[in-house]
Amino acid sequence: MKALVTGGGGFLGRYIVEKLLKRGDEVSIFCRGVYPELEQMGVKVIRGNLKDREVTKDAIKGHHIVFHVASKIDMFGRYKDFYDINVKGTQNVIDGCIKWGIFKLIYTSTASVVFNGTDMKGVDESAPYPDKYLAPYPKTKMLAEKIVMNANGTNGLKTTILRPHLICGPRDPSLAPRLINIAEKGRLPIIGHGDNKLDITYVENVADAHILAADSPKSAGQIYFISQGEPVVPWELLDSLFSKLDIPPIKRKVSYKLAYAGGAILDFLFKLFRIRNKKPLITRFLASELSKTHYFDISKARNELGYEPKVSLEEGLKRYVDYYLQDN
Repeated sequence: MKALVTGGGGFLGRYIVEKLLKRGDEVSIFCRGVYPELEQMGVKVIRGNLKDREVTKDAIKGHHIVFHVASKIDMFGRYKDFYDINVKGTQNVIDGCIKWGIFKLIYTSTASVVFNGTDMKGVDESAPYPDKYLAPYPKTKMLAEKIVMNANGTNGLKTTILRPHLICGPRDPSLAPRLINIAEKGRLPIIGHGDNKLDITYVENVADAHILAADSPKSAGQIYFISQGEPVVPWELLDSLFSKLDIPPIKRKVSYKLAYAGGAILDFLFKLFRIRNKKPLITRFLASELSKTHYFDISKARNELGYEPKVSLEEGLKRYVDYYLQDN
């Protein structure tokens, strides 16, 4: 099988690439960077930007399946920047798939597209999109989901959406390093009561889910939540991580209302003064994400894809610590 992975040099994308190579597939990646180590592994690197419609469409030619992993992921930023990549870029990928008769498109979304700012316990794929979003990332991923679903069946194209939540593991470039950095400075508080639960997903398990979705005859036109299937209290997990890195446990607490209000003020000030070279310490979306319970039912992925998280969270944490200590 000839597979194209957009964002194949990134965190999740690279794990998907490695798993495809391991089973003998011919793999290309579409990305902005240079990845000589992947080229040495036999990967064809096609450089380009998702915002470039014709370049994106041309990159898809000659493949059988596309894993559209690339997106703009952040808790804060200009809406247009997210829209251009996550929505317009996805439309460019779909147009290329339709033009070149691609058999299947696997789209990497996020469970945050259904997060409504309240506690969500074990909800499944029937959960509706919220009426309002607190950040451009989940909103633009929702819009992208809609066009991916609408494309299913066009010129024989079969589309599938995966919704992982809080991906973690070695080579994580943003989430864990940022939390570690804040904690080392003693600036990371528990937001809310500290007993909320949420889904974490080890990166290799997410990559496995993509391969399963690609191979499954049942996945066409379907959406699947992907996680460990075992929600955790994030503050307990972070303390476990920090203890292995000789970082003091989190003791200070900030109420949800105070964190949300602080996020609202920073959201307003950063937009008012057009601050783009820094990120606010807290946003309304982040305050809600960290303080509310939200975990999802993965029964559909288990039943239709045969998905089971092969790497436990405990083992995943160990692997990340080993990687972090070696890299630092």
